[in-house]
Amino acid sequence: MEIKDLIYELTAKIQKSVKPHIGKVSSRHSLGKAVGGDTTFVIDEIAEKETEDFLKKCGNIAYYSEDKGLVIFGKPEFVLIIDPIDGTRPAAAGLESCCVSVAGAVYEEKPKMKNVLYGCIQEIKNETIFFAEKGKSVKIETGTPILSDNDNLKNLFWTIGFRGRPAESLITVLGELVDISSVDGGLFDLGSACFSLTRLITGQMDAYVDIGKRMIEEVPKVNRYFEEVGQGSVLNNNPYDIAAAVLIVKEGGCIVTDGYGRSLDDYYLLGSGAEFQISTIAATSASLHKKIIFEVDKGIQRLKDKLAG
Repeated sequence: MEIKDLIYELTAKIQKSVKPHIGKVSSRHSLGKAVGGDTTFVIDEIAEKETEDFLKKCGNIAYYSEDKGLVIFGKPEFVLIIDPIDGTRPAAAGLESCCVSVAGAVYEEKPKMKNVLYGCIQEIKNETIFFAEKGKSVKIETGTPILSDNDNLKNLFWTIGFRGRPAESLITVLGELVDISSVDGGLFDLGSACFSLTRLITGQMDAYVDIGKRMIEEVPKVNRYFEEVGQGSVLNNNPYDIAAAVLIVKEGGCIVTDGYGRSLDDYYLLGSGAEFQISTIAATSASLHKKIIFEVDKGIQRLKDKLAG
């Protein structure tokens, strides 16, 4: 089986195994902590088991997942970067904003984001599939990519990464942008980086902003607030949260960078926890992306001033 076919089939199998469990109260039960520090729910374990069972049969493959870390079968040529359920909380609540995410890269000791060759995301509830091959654009099974032409922050429809981020500090950074867009635009926390990012190529959203990692790097004092909210762990996006989505939206024509506006190419793929986490700003155009970065820069300075001393 070719690697892109394997990725597609694995994504579909995980979706099929998980869908009957979304929205059930039993799916919300906690089973402990994942490798990256986030809570593992019953529904996560179902998805992880389907992943392991399928790939064990395939042999000669490596994968890195949210709950299992790096797993190697045989002598792998490729490594898959998998979030079996991105948006566990929406899945447990029965909402639409939950996805299966699988990215593929050639297996090597320290692959980076620039090495991702394939990305596949399937919505668990609505079953829409996004598939991208590097340099060959993106396909959406239910239609074609559509990008918003909005270039005005006042009319901005955007999503943010909020889970595990300290609310007061986050709003100190993003509050002005929230206010600018709150009447003629709209801010959404959809609970899934993959779902949020793919909304940029469905024409539903203009931007995705997750600046938790940058906040910690530039204002180290906030780290303790992240640990308090994360119950001892720092919870920002890890590579497995965004690896497939970044390729998909870039192939769809969007601008995607880290929280400073720098390329994501040299961020490592295999790892989780504070040292591997990535901030992300994505927008449907370069001009809109630049305006958002400007607002984030101002917000970071506000946070520095607030915590000075």
